[in-house]
Amino acid sequence: MASNAPLRGDAERGALNVADAAPPASPRTAAKSAMLLQIGLLGFFTLTRAIHPLIIGKTKVGGKYPHEPITVPLMECILTLVVAQAMTLMNGGLEQWKAIWDPKPMSVFSVIGFLYAFGDYLELKSLGSLSGPTYQVLSQSKLLITAGMLYGFKGQKQSPLQWILLVLLMLSLCCYSIMGDLLDSHRKLQRDSTWKAPEGGGSAFGMFMAVLKVVVSCLCAVLSDKYMKDYKSEPIYMQLVQFKVVWAITLTVLMFIEANPVRDGVFHEWKPVTVAALVSFTVKGWSTMYLLAILDSMLKNIGEACSVLVIYFIVVFHVSFDDEYENETFITVLVVFLSVVAYLAAKDVSTKADKYDRMQLKGNVP
Repeated sequence: MASNAPLRGDAERGALNVADAAPPASPRTAAKSAMLLQIGLLGFFTLTRAIHPLIIGKTKVGGKYPHEPITVPLMECILTLVVAQAMTLMNGGLEQWKAIWDPKPMSVFSVIGFLYAFGDYLELKSLGSLSGPTYQVLSQSKLLITAGMLYGFKGQKQSPLQWILLVLLMLSLCCYSIMGDLLDSHRKLQRDSTWKAPEGGGSAFGMFMAVLKVVVSCLCAVLSDKYMKDYKSEPIYMQLVQFKVVWAITLTVLMFIEANPVRDGVFHEWKPVTVAALVSFTVKGWSTMYLLAILDSMLKNIGEACSVLVIYFIVVFHVSFDDEYENETFITVLVVFLSVVAYLAAKDVSTKADKYDRMQLKGNVP
């Protein structure tokens, strides 16, 4: 690997560290600046997570995508490949660009990139059947799935309190889903007394795809966290290229399976809102890599929990959406949000309690 790549990678990650970037002259001012930066980044992270499924939902016409949806994340991969390689050449020259293709990290990130591509496919399939708010609420099931994966991969156990709160979260998700279906059926019956609920499971299929997407996303997060730290000497833009090569190839294969781009063209039925979805995919992809270098996992999960409330208020109060405020829906969303916050808060309490129990067993406390 190029000799200057580790130095640039470490410098980049060091620049992303809030504490290192703060001026050492005044600790009080530095702490305040760090806090404001974290609040600003958390707000940006929350907003991007709330807006993304809404923009994808807006690309649908009559409940269906007029374009081939896979073309959007595929174009994002190609755009990212071009930009990230340009950044590599500008910062490290040809030597660092050649280091991208080192077989060892390339093979690792290629496997993860394949999983990310499959996750994009599942996300688009689920949003084809579900609304943005429903998708975002169901995504909170990642806490339960992550807890299971952490136990399986690392042997990290949850306390009884945490398991109770995870069960509470899953029950609140079920209540949200049932409440949403009931209210939707009620509204349709008010508009048309002859309306009957369709048989089958367009919504059930969407929910299954959403949960499967969460499983894939959790697996990708666990693997990315491990291997991005193992290869932390590489700048993030180099790792993005290593992710995106197989990511783009996988989406291309899926595009040919799902559609006929030779006959219709890749940009068939693309509209301004489709371009907005491309921008959203790009911002989401880059912000996930860079912001998570600054925000810890606790703040990330709180941001995603807050996005549930943000997305609800957007669809209720923004003029481009026709959803109305309903007490039942708001209370259910609030229960989901508070369940997530309670679980996250319980982690610190459980850690301290476990530490105290170990000290007591050793006789270090009365």
